[in-house]
Amino acid sequence: MQIQGTTSTLWQTEPDTVPFVVSPPLTEQRNAAKLCNVLHIINGEYFSGAERVQQLLGRGLGPYGYNATFACVKPGKFPTFCNLRAGQVLQTPMRSRVDLKVVTELVAHVRSEQVKLLHAHTPRTALVASIVAARTRTPWIYHVHSPTARDSTRGFVNRINAAIESFSIRNCARLITVSRSLRREMLSRGVSRHKLSVVPNGVPAIDPIETSFREDCPTWQMGLVALMRPRKGVEVALDTWQILKDRQMPIQLRLIGGFENLAYQEQILAKIRNQGLSEHVVWTGFTDDVPTAIRELDGLLLPSLFGEGMPMVVLEALSAAVPVVATAVEGTPEVVRNGVEGILAEPGDPQSLALAIEQFISSRNRWVGMSKRALSRHREQFSAQRMCQRVARCYDRVLA
Repeated sequence: MQIQGTTSTLWQTEPDTVPFVVSPPLTEQRNAAKLCNVLHIINGEYFSGAERVQQLLGRGLGPYGYNATFACVKPGKFPTFCNLRAGQVLQTPMRSRVDLKVVTELVAHVRSEQVKLLHAHTPRTALVASIVAARTRTPWIYHVHSPTARDSTRGFVNRINAAIESFSIRNCARLITVSRSLRREMLSRGVSRHKLSVVPNGVPAIDPIETSFREDCPTWQMGLVALMRPRKGVEVALDTWQILKDRQMPIQLRLIGGFENLAYQEQILAKIRNQGLSEHVVWTGFTDDVPTAIRELDGLLLPSLFGEGMPMVVLEALSAAVPVVATAVEGTPEVVRNGVEGILAEPGDPQSLALAIEQFISSRNRWVGMSKRALSRHREQFSAQRMCQRVARCYDRVLA
């Protein structure tokens, strides 16, 4: 095992009828010298939405009595960009999804470090966690970040992952879903409601944009911030910009983030060139400083087709007082209310998305109002501290 040194009251009722509730502070916080060790088993290949949740838990669980460490079974960007303390991230690579040699390493780690709880975040790591838990008699929690059956456009892979997930979670102590839509998904797959907790994602507060400096700006800047892959609706965004270009709308789009693979990157960049959009759409590449990238925008664009649990990038936009134009997919409408913090469109429909964007840029005064409500929405419901507090309460319940 290689060590990488690198820089609530929970919902138990039907969630459609219950608003997000702020949990009271924990009545007791463990002494720092008596922190309970929790091992998060993660993929670690990318540094996107789910990895941002993991990073924030690694930084924020301490005040609630838990010391979080991370084992990466697919080491990649996470050990490099997570900026956690030295020794907090372990690299335990798997050669394939059926390579279970990592189990022996993790069993030894759990015993030597007196790990009291395991926390898995993907179907692959759920399988590993379930075996390690059985061998060490350690309880474990599964964190559902997105609908596994619709996580990508590769149907066969989705079915395999869903089967692995269903098999693995049979012995988990609790499931955390990041949205009410995912809770319904897991209920439909036969998971007992008594094992489910909804813990909305959260992000830290950042300096909000100053809207008064932009009220007279004639050109609008929007950004699609994501790990670029088909389900994010990148092609739909480009078709939408073709419509906006033909209508001579004063708006530019930045694609901010890396691509899932080189072939898809070349496909999208060729589409930009072939549609004559090079002056209107710019790819800026991967950044590990998402808040700064978002603060340069007038609006965040998220044209996802499916597979959104609760998008972290949307929460980061709200934290920066940047309104959002997004598709009404799964967990996204639980965060952005149409006409309040942004505008929602139909997924996979360039005409619907173009109409939403035209509404969005039709009035700077309206935009200022959405900006203020976006900031308030984040502060009231989606802070990183509240997310960590709610996860800690899940831990408390399991360990009790």
